[in-house]
Amino acid sequence: MDLRFISNIVAGMLLSMGGMAQDSLPKSPDLLYAELFSDVQLARIFPDGKTFADAIPVMSPEEIVLAYRKAQKNPETKFSLTQFVRNYFILPDSTASVFQSNPNHSITEHIQELWKVLKREKDTAIKGSSLLPLPHPYIVPGGRFREIYYWDSYFTLLGLKESREYELMENMIDNFAYLINTYGHIPNGNRTYYLSRSQPPFFSLMVELLASVKGDQVILQYLPSMEKEYRYWMEGAGNLKKGQAFKRVVSMGNESILNRYWDESATPRPESYKEDIETAKKSTRNKTSVFQHLRAGAASGWDFSSRWLPDGKTLSTIETADIIPVDLNSLLVGVENSLARAYKIAKEDSISMLYETAAEKRQQSIEKYCWSRELKFYTDYNFKKATLTKQITPAGLFPFVFFSHKQGYLSLIARQAAVVVQEKLLQPGGLQTSLQTTGEQWDAPNGWAPLQWMAVMGLARSGQIGLAKEIAQRWTRLNEKVYKETGKLMEKYNVVDLTLPAGGGEYKAQDGFGWTNGVYLAMIAWLKQPV
Repeated sequence: MDLRFISNIVAGMLLSMGGMAQDSLPKSPDLLYAELFSDVQLARIFPDGKTFADAIPVMSPEEIVLAYRKAQKNPETKFSLTQFVRNYFILPDSTASVFQSNPNHSITEHIQELWKVLKREKDTAIKGSSLLPLPHPYIVPGGRFREIYYWDSYFTLLGLKESREYELMENMIDNFAYLINTYGHIPNGNRTYYLSRSQPPFFSLMVELLASVKGDQVILQYLPSMEKEYRYWMEGAGNLKKGQAFKRVVSMGNESILNRYWDESATPRPESYKEDIETAKKSTRNKTSVFQHLRAGAASGWDFSSRWLPDGKTLSTIETADIIPVDLNSLLVGVENSLARAYKIAKEDSISMLYETAAEKRQQSIEKYCWSRELKFYTDYNFKKATLTKQITPAGLFPFVFFSHKQGYLSLIARQAAVVVQEKLLQPGGLQTSLQTTGEQWDAPNGWAPLQWMAVMGLARSGQIGLAKEIAQRWTRLNEKVYKETGKLMEKYNVVDLTLPAGGGEYKAQDGFGWTNGVYLAMIAWLKQPV
């Protein structure tokens, strides 16, 4: 039974579970405010383009646009764009950034206090605001990230579990189920300008995490939402011919379907409007194509990285949507296995076997297209060029988290991959994000909490316990060092030179920080477990 057939059956089962049509989605601020939005962003009134995208209007968007056009045409007034914005919008703040840690508190006590700072109560809808209101409380990452983020939240939930914040865990998962049922998928974050894309699919892992606390009935409770999200990722899979791609699915031939990152829009991202226009200007390609690949890069969560750059260094060459990411497809093996387990619990064995077959088929395809015998490591695959990208990153360790063990095969290649990790990725503070130093934030010398966690879990599961512990110890010591020096937990860390902060990317380093807090607590707990 092939994955295309499986996808058709699943789609048939879910036809009555559609989300909101694309043309009826709430409008993003670039559409609501027309030339006012582009004028503000291109004038760079605010250092961070996300500031205006998150601003709250004091009257309806229609009235503000009319007032803007009228003010510009009035020859008797000296028009100030900055003053106009301040008159008609309430600008956002960043509460977590001004939070002062207690110097007498341990890092763990600090995180317990931070949960209160990063917590948001259920939202109230405000006309013209980019915020998509959520019905339950949730945790935000911190700093400029004032809303819930999809893949961030799984790692935050790891820490909430260690903090025994079970009700808040359930609230956050309920919010994600609400987003799936309202919009047909989990957006990048709960902002209108994030609706056109999702992020790495961690929802089923969130459900499994809650089930580890509350029991298997949780899995049945969220099964419809898990299934509906899977449909989003597999949309169109049943109609592709070899070599074709549609939205998030790509036909690889031999009845094989794999996935890519995708965004429904092909315009500059509202939150990085000026940056995207400047990047597109540097490219010789069609500007729409550049915007599409930039948005796909944002959907990956790795915005941005040499993973997506054919020359390994120049952002304007980005080609994310042409790439089969090894981490995304490994996560989808996990989703398919979670659905198989859910149907097993529901005593629907035939449907359970359907998803088991899908997971096995996908694993075989990842092994075929993403394992490099030359590098002895998993890498991404460019389906347009029919070649491995040969970029060594922690994404290549995701298969070890989700793949089934087959007669010792996984342990064998894990030993090979472990050598690569030790020689190429392991640094004094943990794993670096790539071998390239490009100035992009998802490259060397930066390390990120979610990648450390997935690497540790994958290596430990595949028998590389010693290396897994070494990574965890180096990462947690670095977190403790920076906390002792600054009183903060950061979004990312320089794992190569422990005397320097992390840098790169489109914005300054943020503190708070949701997934760092969560992974730290989970890693400390994991390190205390007996082997």
